[in-house]
Amino acid sequence: MKVLGIEFAPLNIPLHRRLETLAVLQWTLCFLGLGFGCLFLSIYVLFHTKYYWIVLLYLPWYYYDRMTPTNGGNQNAWVRRWRVWRYFCNYFPIKLHKTAELPPDKNYILGYHPHGIMSVGGFGNFATEGTGFASIFPGLTARLLILRGQFMFPFYRDYLMLSGVVDCSKESLEWHLTKEGTGNASVLVVGGAVEALRARPNTNTINLKNRKGFIKIALKHGASLVPVFSFGENDVFDQVPNPEGSFLFNLQQKMTRICGFSMPIIQGRGVFNYTFGILPFRRPVNTVVGAPIDVEKCSNPSQEQIDKLHAQYVTSLMKLYDDHKDKYSNNTSTLEII
Repeated sequence: MKVLGIEFAPLNIPLHRRLETLAVLQWTLCFLGLGFGCLFLSIYVLFHTKYYWIVLLYLPWYYYDRMTPTNGGNQNAWVRRWRVWRYFCNYFPIKLHKTAELPPDKNYILGYHPHGIMSVGGFGNFATEGTGFASIFPGLTARLLILRGQFMFPFYRDYLMLSGVVDCSKESLEWHLTKEGTGNASVLVVGGAVEALRARPNTNTINLKNRKGFIKIALKHGASLVPVFSFGENDVFDQVPNPEGSFLFNLQQKMTRICGFSMPIIQGRGVFNYTFGILPFRRPVNTVVGAPIDVEKCSNPSQEQIDKLHAQYVTSLMKLYDDHKDKYSNNTSTLEII
């Protein structure tokens, strides 16, 4: 039903679809505002209520636990298996596809592409069991690496780590490759926050040409590299036009450098309408995990070795994209790497 150009959702939607929308709503609100919400609420409780002692008791824990996001996190299998994540993944739906075995006697760095606006595929596949990662890749422990700044917010940081999310620093990645034995799959969204500014439907531009830090770490510790491409990641949100070189794009890039995270102006749908809102659209996301690239350990890799492995990784990623684009995407244009 349309009223004044707004397309409203029908009333007779099945219960499971309403639960899926509710699951995505809570996740979107958490993504956009729970961190600052926890910070402001803590300040208010500390200075303006009689429950200030709760925050005072938490502060020593906050200090004591400050390095945990870098040192492995606090993954909880029960939280990862919450039914809400199954509803979350079914909303789009998000699906995880395996193209090769990843034996648990090794450690892996999974390069996730593209970033998208909110990396819904990255979260659904690797920070939850919504698509069954543990059964698809038995023996592996997945950890999604995100911005370190997310772990500065009180209480919110503890909630994040329950799903196995950790920070994306060099120290964090090396911890999983050296302190946790084998069977670790560290999932790094290689393009970073700036890539989100180019995320819009029917685009395939990824920021990879000069991203070589994870290549060096893989060589240093002998970790296998695994390219991952998520078809549909860029399709779940529209974005206000911001062509490269425009005032808006330059401003967004500058804010990204200052704040550490990008600020795309998104256009989604609402809870009760399909025309506008902050929710992602129901568009399929198919995440394809490629074959591992075995890496020989070299404690002090040269630039030539880094460049050679980076070129091999790019070639593998492009092949993964070309082999599956006809099956999982309506946009079959060439993958653009900048």
